[in-house]
Amino acid sequence: MKWFTVFYDILKVFILFTGCTILFYFCILWINQEYQEYHRYDQPEGNAVKVVKMIENKDESWLERLKFFYLNGE
Repeated sequence: MKWFTVFYDILKVFILFTGCTILFYFCILWINQEYQEYHRYDQPEGNAVKVVKMIENKDESWLERLKFFYLNGE
């Protein structure tokens, strides 16, 4: 009788784990499908404004350019 209760408890945990794993798998598939149809790199619509204006300055030394890279990450 003791073995039956232990087996029953193990079976409950296994079924719960398997159910949660299947639920998680299908949730991930659903999220992937939602973002698969999302196009991040489409042209913006409306009155889009360019935020950054690159100014090409040929008189910069490599040290100034390196400082600019470390400060701005560009």
